[in-house]
Amino acid sequence: MSGIHIDDVSRVFGDFTALEQVQLQVREGEFFSLLGPSGCGKTTLLNMIAGFLDPTTGRIMIGERDVTDLPPYRRGLGIVFQDYALFPHLTVFQNVAYGLKVRKLSKSEVKRRVDEALALVQLSSMAERRPHQLSGGQRQRVAIARALAIEPSVLLLDEPLSNLDAKLRKDMQTELKTIQRRTGITTILVTHDQEEALSLSDRIGILGHGRLQQVGTPLEVYRQPANRFVADFIGQVNLFRTEGVPFERVERYGRYYADDYETEAGTSLILETAAAPSETTGTFMLRPERIRIGDGGSTGINQVNAVIRHVSYAGDQVRLLVTLAGKGELIAVAPDPVFPVLPQAGDSVQLYWDAADVIPLPTEGV
Repeated sequence: MSGIHIDDVSRVFGDFTALEQVQLQVREGEFFSLLGPSGCGKTTLLNMIAGFLDPTTGRIMIGERDVTDLPPYRRGLGIVFQDYALFPHLTVFQNVAYGLKVRKLSKSEVKRRVDEALALVQLSSMAERRPHQLSGGQRQRVAIARALAIEPSVLLLDEPLSNLDAKLRKDMQTELKTIQRRTGITTILVTHDQEEALSLSDRIGILGHGRLQQVGTPLEVYRQPANRFVADFIGQVNLFRTEGVPFERVERYGRYYADDYETEAGTSLILETAAAPSETTGTFMLRPERIRIGDGGSTGINQVNAVIRHVSYAGDQVRLLVTLAGKGELIAVAPDPVFPVLPQAGDSVQLYWDAADVIPLPTEGV
């Protein structure tokens, strides 16, 4: 096992800067995800770690080795691609053994490692099958076994689950996490799937506009985003913004609030937050699942009347898009049992939330 240190790495393609001065430390034995929208630079960074691309500036360390100028085959990495890249004419055993034979290991050592890798991914009974005889999830596990058989110091995963259907993808996420925990191998996953990154990772690096916007645990990036970009990208969010409105402390509540606070769509309401804003201009976030349905009390703070514009039923939860008394909209998400009868567009509802769930965002950054 080895950690990875990305030191001031940039990558430029002609006039386009794909990545700019990335500083990142991936810890030994960690499951780390690179998450971001398409074109943010996450695959470019993975390719530089793998050795398929050279950084324009900076260096890459794997353990104590500077691998910046080393070719991929000398970096000691296992890689699983999005399309698995299995040889269709070879059996499962032969696919997993391929990298070991290239390394000219003995037949007994090849067999030992292949048997161990197939047992790890629970495919021992399918060693003689060919890829076309396997399901998508089984082919994905063969690709993982092939990467692990060479006993790499780091495992790189380039959106390996994106071709699977929703249920199989969930199952394979569990399998992937179990395998990583069992082997203890340092793993970097590239994905654009937020739920996948949140459920699998020890820590997540959020990339946006060629820069590393935030690194943190799943809880940190979701509940304490570093800036508006991260807040808006991770999950659903309601954003509020005020300009030139002084925040005052209300002793009765022990909280801060702004009167005539404007949502981004232009609706005025009183907004209360438990955190002290640093200035009169700021952006705040409120997660939809923190909004509750019903009468929140008589204060009128953080409580609005709304009309349902759209209802989305997802089985375990109900998502409401509501229009406020003015022109603005909010998204609210509630567990299915909250509604004995599914609400309809046009119904009136009262919404309220706690001051602690209104989170001020730093004004710096993207």
